[in-house]
Amino acid sequence: MYQPSSRKEADMRLDSQVLDLETAVKDGILGGNCGVISTGFGLKKLDLKLMVEELESIDMPTVFICPISLEPMRDPVTLCTGQTYERSNIVKWFSLGHYTCPTTMQELWDDSVTPNKTLQQLIYSWFSQKYLAMKKRSEDVQGRVKEVLENLKKVKGQARVQALKELRQVVQAHGTALKTVAENGGIAFISSLLGPFTTHAVGSEVIGILVNFNLDLDSKSDLLQPAKISLIVDILNEGSIETKINCTRLIGMLMEGNDFASQNVASLSLLVGLLRLVKDKKHQSGVLSGLILLKTVCSNESVRNSFVNVGAVPQLVELMPGLNNECLELVLRILELLSSIPEGRLALKDCPNTIPNVVKLLMKASENCTQLALSILWSICKFAPEECASLAVDAGLAAKLLLVIQSGYDPVLKQRSAELLKLCSLNFTDNIFISKCKLTRTIE
Repeated sequence: MYQPSSRKEADMRLDSQVLDLETAVKDGILGGNCGVISTGFGLKKLDLKLMVEELESIDMPTVFICPISLEPMRDPVTLCTGQTYERSNIVKWFSLGHYTCPTTMQELWDDSVTPNKTLQQLIYSWFSQKYLAMKKRSEDVQGRVKEVLENLKKVKGQARVQALKELRQVVQAHGTALKTVAENGGIAFISSLLGPFTTHAVGSEVIGILVNFNLDLDSKSDLLQPAKISLIVDILNEGSIETKINCTRLIGMLMEGNDFASQNVASLSLLVGLLRLVKDKKHQSGVLSGLILLKTVCSNESVRNSFVNVGAVPQLVELMPGLNNECLELVLRILELLSSIPEGRLALKDCPNTIPNVVKLLMKASENCTQLALSILWSICKFAPEECASLAVDAGLAAKLLLVIQSGYDPVLKQRSAELLKLCSLNFTDNIFISKCKLTRTIE
């Protein structure tokens, strides 16, 4: 849907007034500098439909927008009420048996439509000007990208850093730059700048460029070389927050759909770096990107033991309070994966805040969070029932489980809650357990 521009649009209605080019320019509809222009293509006329499609996100005067479809008009026609619509839209309105003006709801005393050639010319002229300006900028961007790529082959040191920084800014700002880089062998060349002797300044800019591309298998294989991965992980540990996020995104792209890559990439240095990133709550985008990559890494079972050994469990448990639902689900999913191995269950049991923090999440966040929390609690209560079940009940688990059972949640989730409730009850007499199920504490 098109958004109207922020100009004085209250005066832009056609009503029954005839709008000519001179009035349009004077009133600011075309910004005061647009009329019938030369296309620069000789006798070839620019296609309005193509221009509208390519300029989809641009702001425009509301007078160009059909009140029915809220899309730019290509064949505007005016009714006897003075309101103007796209021809196909108003014809469809009439075909549905409506004989009123869609905007004013007035009954029509004349159902004929009059082509609004003046407005059509205004629309064509305005889009032509914007389209040609866009094409000119695109050509300028393509030319500049080629120059920078050629320059990168010649320069070194700080000059190379500056050239890479310029290229990164261009590809981030202009979609056409991405295509130009790819078509001129830029991805392979830029990737070749990463290696064991690459400075972090150069590496940070290279990574900032590469994350903007959809990398093919050959490019990913090249970047998965041990020396390059080692450099990317080093930069992740020492770079700025923007660089850290770019590193996590790039590593995630390299691991996507490649289980073997997880084993090669998931070094202790990477795991420690990601833990540092997700603990920095001042930068929520960094927390999210780090958790996404940690979930991907931990999806590989062979990595989980290493992650537990670097002290991940207590750090993730302490991270939970204050997270938004998206990040919270990721943390719980990672902990659930870690609870699938004995070392993970032991670490969860030994962390004093695991049970209180996880119990609090039941029925408090999303249904997904409740499901993941239940899975974690089930794992550790089964692992050490006498110790963990008692702690969980004291933390209010029994009452929370009753709420889940009575909720509209998925039947499988409710069944798991009933099973966990039964497991917890084995450590208490009936009277004591019933007293533990009171809802007062839970509601508090």
